[in-house]
Amino acid sequence: MMNEWIKILNKFLFQTQTNDLKYSTYPKEWSDLVLRISFGMGVPARIPWIAFITPEMKVSEGFYPVYLYYKESQTLILAYGISETMQYSKTWPEDIMSTHDTLTEHFGKKVARYGDSYVYKSYKIKFSENKIQYFDNDKKSLLSENIISSDLEEIVENYKKLLSIKSNSTPTSRHGVFYMEKQLEDFIIHNWNDTELGKKYKLIIKDGELLSQQYKTDIGFIDILVKDKETNSHVVIELKKNQTSDDTVGQVTRYMGWVKRKLNDKDVKGIIIAGAYDKKLEYALEYVENVNVFIYEVDFKLTEFKGII
Repeated sequence: MMNEWIKILNKFLFQTQTNDLKYSTYPKEWSDLVLRISFGMGVPARIPWIAFITPEMKVSEGFYPVYLYYKESQTLILAYGISETMQYSKTWPEDIMSTHDTLTEHFGKKVARYGDSYVYKSYKIKFSENKIQYFDNDKKSLLSENIISSDLEEIVENYKKLLSIKSNSTPTSRHGVFYMEKQLEDFIIHNWNDTELGKKYKLIIKDGELLSQQYKTDIGFIDILVKDKETNSHVVIELKKNQTSDDTVGQVTRYMGWVKRKLNDKDVKGIIIAGAYDKKLEYALEYVENVNVFIYEVDFKLTEFKGII
């Protein structure tokens, strides 16, 4: 399996040299982990990445193995990644954090992004017409494809042991639906243009980096902050996850107040995304203006297998 990885990684690196931001042709899973890839949104990102996460984590809230490609220095980092936004309940063990340099320490200067993640391996990349060569950080030793694949296998297996993830030899579609409610947010973002929300609202993107998801404020993180395509006013989107209707309504209106004051947007609106529209939520919104509710649905399809007769 790992022998196939170098083909995917080479494809990823070649694509970073183009303006192609699509990632639909890449696998959705790898070695029993969810595979997430980003080349940027709207415009190419300065640091494209490949992350390997568990079903209950999000790229914006978790810790995970990740490839980070720093275009300016043609450096590919395989890192012990740490989310830049929301902290997860766990993180990498102390023995990893105390024995590995952060990205900031590795480069000897403040980096554009991901400076707090820890370096596992660092490679210098050289492109030719139809081939990619991997060198060590001093650019003295050419590294074999087997070494590159083995490096990933090692960090992934250690990660899975750390989280007690058992290997599953039979591929499943559990990641194609909302295995955990936390995956709903990632699903919405990754499928934005195909949702009802994407028809009317646009994601906030700067320099190819998505700002909408887990939008940072001084009072917390907005699940998703977007703009109306016609009016350019902000829309606060909050997901009702394991909390009461009162808490959800209070949360969305609090962030609407922050946007109104801090971003000087008097026309800010709110959206709550919930699994069901209950009476408590209905009454809680009775006197709240400019807040709408969307209900999400998970669609399962069973197809009869017709064997050879």
